[in-house]
Amino acid sequence: MEARHKKILHVNRIKIVQDLDPSKIYDGLLSRGIFTQDMIDKIKIAGARRAQARQLVIDLEKRGSRAFPAFLECLRETGQHALAELLESRSGDSAPVPVPLPVRPSLIPLPIRNNELLRPERNNASDNLVPLQPVHILPTPTPESEPARPRPPRQRRDSVQSYKMDASPCGMCLIINNVEFNPASNLNNRKGSDIDCERLEKRFQSLNFEVVVKRNQKRNHIRHELSELSKRDHSRYDCCVVVILSHGTEATHNRFPGAVHGVDGPSVPVQIITNYLNGQNCPSLQGKPKLFFIQACGGGEKDIGFEVSPDEVQATVGGNDEQPDAIPLSSSSDSLSLSDETDARASLPTPSDILVSYSTFPGYVSWRDTQTGSWYVDILDRVLEVTADTDDLATMLMIVNNEVSQISAKGVYKQMPGSFNFLRKLLYFQTSKT
Repeated sequence: MEARHKKILHVNRIKIVQDLDPSKIYDGLLSRGIFTQDMIDKIKIAGARRAQARQLVIDLEKRGSRAFPAFLECLRETGQHALAELLESRSGDSAPVPVPLPVRPSLIPLPIRNNELLRPERNNASDNLVPLQPVHILPTPTPESEPARPRPPRQRRDSVQSYKMDASPCGMCLIINNVEFNPASNLNNRKGSDIDCERLEKRFQSLNFEVVVKRNQKRNHIRHELSELSKRDHSRYDCCVVVILSHGTEATHNRFPGAVHGVDGPSVPVQIITNYLNGQNCPSLQGKPKLFFIQACGGGEKDIGFEVSPDEVQATVGGNDEQPDAIPLSSSSDSLSLSDETDARASLPTPSDILVSYSTFPGYVSWRDTQTGSWYVDILDRVLEVTADTDDLATMLMIVNNEVSQISAKGVYKQMPGSFNFLRKLLYFQTSKT
C-alpha cells in the first residue's frame, strides 16, 4: 500500500473503527483478491464489530497498492458512503479508479442428476462420478436484501470466557490523587493531576462504579485507605478498582514493580498496594477482578525511543509544559506478612484476578502536562469512552499503549505504558449501551 494511503488509514483509524461495518465488505474484498477466505476468517474471530474493523484496517495496509481503492469501492457498494467520501477526500484522488477483478479460470458445471450434486472422485478402478448428499443451494443475498445481523448479547453472568460484571453498582473505585507535596519531601507539586482525577472520577461513574476520591494522602494514609477498602464487604459487587495519581519510583519486588509516594515523601510499593485486595486479604473479592491504574513514574530514566520508518508511527508532539512523575530508586522492602500453607482445598494463586496498568515501563519516567493532564490518563479516558461498549479491558489497554507510544515530550522523549495482567477471563465494563 502506498505511504499516503497508509497515512490516511492511520489518521482516520478511530473514525473507521467507529463507523465501519466490516461484515458488509468481506465478500467484495474477497472477490477482488485483496483478502483470502482464511484472512477474513481470522478477522472475524477478532471479536465484536469494532475489533473486526480495527483488525481489517491493520491487515489492509499489508495488501499492496490495490487494497486502498478496493476498500473505497467496497464501501460505496455497501452504502457506507460517508466513510468512503471522508477517506477519498483525504487521498486527493480526483476520481476513484476501478479495481479489476482477478482473472479466474473458466468453470465447467458438474452434472446434476435427481437433485444430487456430482463431483469427480478418482480411485484406482475408474474415474466414475460419485454422488454426494443432496445440496440445497440458496440464492446469494444482495447487500440490500440481506437482513442486518444482530450483535450477540454480551455475556453478563460469570462464564468461562468473561467475568460477571452486571452488579449495580458494579464495584468500588478508590482514587488517590496526590497533588501538593510537603517541601521536605523534595518532590514538586503535580500540577495537572486534578484534571486526571476529574476525568477518571467521571469515567468510572459512567461505568457504574461507586467512586471515592482521596486527595493529598501521606504514605500511612494511603495504606489506611487501602486497608479500609479491603475490610469492606464486596459480596454484592463484581469488581474493584484502585487508581493512584502520584510521584513514583523503583522498588524491590517479587511480583509487581514500582512504588508510589505519599505527599510526605515515603513510598508504598505497588506490590503492597495489590496485596491489600488479593484473595487472601480480601475474601469478599475472591475470584473477582481487581484493577489497579498507576499514573506515576517507574523510575528516573528518560526514554528517547528509536528510529522507525515513517509508515510505522504517527508522531504526536506533547504540550510545552510536561513534567515527569519520578524520583530515584527506593530500597523499600516493606510487605504484608503472608503465611505458606499447603492443603487439598480448591484454591487459586494469590495474585489471580489482578491487573496492574502502569503509565510507563518500569524504570522510566511518566509524562504529565501541567495544563491538560497526563498522557496516559487522557488516552485511557478517551479509549474507555469510545470502545468500552465493545472491547474487553486487555484490548483497550493495548490501544492505550499504542496511542501513548506515539506521543513525544519536547519532541524528544517517549513513554511506553504496560500492564501486569493476571486476569483469568475477559473483562467487559458496564456501559449505557450494554
